[in-house]
Order: sequence, then C-alpha cells, then structure tokens
Amino acid sequence: MLVLLYGCASAPEKPQTPASSPLSGIPAQPKQKAKDPATSIDPDVLFMLLTAELAGQRGQYDIALEGYMEAAKRVHDPRFAERAAMIAMYLKDGNRLNEAVKLWLKQDPNNATARKFAALSALQAGDKVAAVAHIEVLLKNDPAGFDKAVLELASALQKANKSALMFEVLDTVSSKHPDQATVYFVEALLAAQMDKPDVAEIKVAEALRVQPNWDKALMLQAQLAIVSGNFAKAKGLLETAVRKNPDDLKIKKVLAQVLLKNKNYDEALQLYQAIVKASPKEYDSRLALGLVYLQQDRPDDAEEAFKHLLKEPQWQPQASYYLGKIAEHDNDIDKALAWYDKVNDERLGFEAGIAAVGLLAKDKQFAKAENRLEMLAKKYPQQKVRLVIVQSELLNQQQQYEKAFALLSKALVDSPDERELLYARALMAEHVGKLDVLEADLQKIISKHPDNAEALNALGYTLADKTTRYPEAERYLQRALRLNPDEAVILDSYGWLQFKMGNFAKALDYLQRAYAKQKETEIAAHLAEVLWAMDKKDQAKKLYNEAVKDAPDDRYLLEFKTRILNQAH
Repeated sequence: MLVLLYGCASAPEKPQTPASSPLSGIPAQPKQKAKDPATSIDPDVLFMLLTAELAGQRGQYDIALEGYMEAAKRVHDPRFAERAAMIAMYLKDGNRLNEAVKLWLKQDPNNATARKFAALSALQAGDKVAAVAHIEVLLKNDPAGFDKAVLELASALQKANKSALMFEVLDTVSSKHPDQATVYFVEALLAAQMDKPDVAEIKVAEALRVQPNWDKALMLQAQLAIVSGNFAKAKGLLETAVRKNPDDLKIKKVLAQVLLKNKNYDEALQLYQAIVKASPKEYDSRLALGLVYLQQDRPDDAEEAFKHLLKEPQWQPQASYYLGKIAEHDNDIDKALAWYDKVNDERLGFEAGIAAVGLLAKDKQFAKAENRLEMLAKKYPQQKVRLVIVQSELLNQQQQYEKAFALLSKALVDSPDERELLYARALMAEHVGKLDVLEADLQKIISKHPDNAEALNALGYTLADKTTRYPEAERYLQRALRLNPDEAVILDSYGWLQFKMGNFAKALDYLQRAYAKQKETEIAAHLAEVLWAMDKKDQAKKLYNEAVKDAPDDRYLLEFKTRILNQAH
C-alpha cells in the first residue's frame, strides 16, 4: 500500500485533521521501557519526537520530517526512519526519502517495505543499477511474494511512464538469475500490461521452461491466448494444464469458460459437473452449470442446480432470477413473478423488475405492467433512460404510437445524444409516418458510431421498404452485413431489398438463410411473399400456415394475408 500511495499521490492540500495525515495508521512513537538501557531514549530525542508528532498532527510535515530524521540518526530504531520515509514520500521530497530509506535499510536490512521504497526511489530516479540490486534482494529474501512486490512497484510507476525501465531492470535480473521462474512470470505480466503480447508469451514460456507445471504460469499462458482471441489455442493449453494439475479447480474453471466461448457446450457441461461433484461449495460453477443446462434446453436440470443455490444467501438473487426465467419459459406467469420478486440484489433486482414488466405486457396485462414500471422508476431513478424505453415499448404494444413518440422526444430534450433513445424514437417514427425523423435519428447514431450494425440495418431496411432509394439502402445493408454476416435480421433486410429490386432468386437465398437462423414472423411474411411472387404458392401457404399457428395476431402475417392471400381468391 505504501508503494501504491507513493505512485498515485498527487500534490495534496495539507489536511487539517490528523486522520488524513501521512502519520495515520503508523504506530505512534515506540513505548520504551525505562529499565531497558539498550533502547532508552535520551530526553533531548524524546522532546524532538514529541515536537515532530505535534507538528505532524498540525499539518506541519516539513518540521515533522526534520524531527523524525534527526531522531532516526540518533537512536537505532528503524521505526523512526520508517516514519521519516513516510513523510518524505507524502511531501514528494526525493532527496530526504533516499536519506531516510538508506538509514532504514541500514538499521533493518531485511525489511521488505524499506527495500521496495529503495527500489521505487531508484526507478523514479532512473538508477537502473541500484534498482537491480534492490530487486535482487527482494527476490532473495521473499521469492514467494516477489511477484506481488514487483507488481506494486509497476503499478506505482505507470503514471510516471517508467514501465519500460521496470521491464529492463527485470530483464537484467532474469539474465542474472535464469533459474528463477517467478522473474520471467512477472516480466510476462508486465509485458501484457504494456500491450506487448508477443513478449509476454515468450516470457511466460521461459517461466514454464524453468517450472513446467506451475499453475499460475499455465493460466497466464492460456489467458494471453484468450486475449488474442485464439480460443482454440487457449483450449489446448488449458487441457494440457489440467492433465498436469488434475486437482486444480482454477484451471478447470477457466477451461470451462473457454469451452463456452468456443460453444463446446457438451464438454463445458461435463467439466462443470465434475467440478461441482468434486467441490460442492464451488457455487459460481454451480451457477454456470445451471446456465449451461438452460443453453442445452434442460430446464429441469437447470432448476435443480439453481434451487441448490437458494440455500446460500449470497447466491439467492441469481438463483431466483434464473428460476423466474425458467417459469417464464414454461408460461407460468404467477410463478415467474413470484421468483422475480424474490430478487433483492440491486443490479439483478432491476433486471428482474424489467423482466416482470415484459412478462405482463406479453400477457397483455398492461395496467399491472405500468404499475410495476412506476415502482421501478421510484426505486431506480438512475435507470431513467432504460425505463423510458421500456415504457415506450409498452405503449407500442398497445399501438399508442403517438404517445410513445412524444415520450421519447421529451426524453431526448434532456439527453439529445443518447443512442438508445435515438434508436427507439427512430423505430417509433416509422409508425407515426415521420420518416424524416427516423432517418435523422439513425444518421445521428451512425455519424457517431459508424460500426453500429443495428442502426445501419434499420436505416437500410426502411429505405428499402418505404422508399425507392435502393442504392442507398444497399450501401447501408452491405456495411451491416460486413459487421454481422450471420445476423438473421440483417440477412432478412438484405433479402427484402433484393426482392424490391426484382432479384427474386437472390432474395430467396437470403431470406431462407435468415429464417433458418431465426423463425420470426416478419421474416416468415417476407419469405412467403417472395415464394408467392416466384409462383411457389403452395410453399408460401404452407409457410404462412405454420407461422400463423404460433402467432395468430401478428401484424406482419395478417398484412400478408390481407394483401396477398385474400386478393388471390
């Protein structure tokens, strides 16, 4: 902490209260036993210490520093030198700090904190030779705590842009001590912080050459692969690490996360099952196990995993939230609401509240949904933007488009650049026939966030569907496709544009791919219309009939029926 304070401190105003002084948390002057001649304090020195203590408590740190420095020189007690060093550090007096630390180390050469002060002072001064010497002593005296000590130094040096010098010093230490894996390991961590992943990989490989089964180094090696996006490599490294350390749960948990990233759900499931079986109190793994069960469409198994977590107060909010999701999936509204109401965690409590509102709206219980939304607004005033968007969606579902548009427009007066509000109003602008507002809002988002695929898709689709500005629409949709080539809604938009342009075969290809990924009613209506236009009317009717069974009141399907099917009779 001392090192971190020194690195992060800015020139503070001198505090008025003792609680915020550099003396806080440091023991007062040592109590001496009169009968111990070896440690008794001369009356002059005692007066000096009392004066220094009073000066420090009054914020007169320069006077306090002089008093403690003089006492440290006269009495062989490293605590006086330590206090002098603390005050010098607070005052950012490098010369006095060096003097105090030198005296401190002379009186207590094995003191790790004094050694860290000395190393930091040398690094701040750019004295590489001295820094190497001090860090070598840290390595020799406490090899187990070496990485923590050096990372404290590195953190303190970041703002001073001395990380490169720190790395050079460590490189010198590693060349002098090639059998010390911990030095290579710390170099790898520092290189990763300096955004030099290639160097980090080389250094962690050196650490593992010296200590092949070191779990921390194996984990770091895998994490470097994860950061670079090479999940296949991370998977291989972690599987090797698990074989070398079969009882190490930390490695297994990271491997399970990588398996999930790779969408190897079956393997991840087996691994989480093994972790929970071996260590039933691994509650985070039990939660992950429940989530994988949900991913695998095994709600009963997921429910069992989450209910087990209800026994632990810390995990009750997460378990209740996901039990609510399972009940919602089963269309058991009352049970889902009961679970959501049990979520007492602030962050998840809001999400549970929003889920409850959405559930009631889906069941067309709009009055209850609005009451809950009002309660959420009182409880979570900081979530104003999200609540406005949810409220506008409630109005949208009730086809109160003008009210929703007005609500969003009012919110944008206070937050004119809020992306979510702009996007929500753009969608509502279509319903009220304000295409100029829709285009302006989406263009504003795109100008500030040119890689926002959602806005690019919405603008491209609207231009394709509501205008004949097809070349513009194609440019926006092609940009969206480059960003998210497998997104069903973008494939649908592009397919619909191709249909409007008369490219029926190309339209069919894109729409079929979109519907295979996401069986949404709007995509079904588009695909059915293309099939009808291509004289594949039986296929179009079959598709419509299948889709309308699950959504008899869907506006896209009803429009297709009115505009296409009814006209055919």
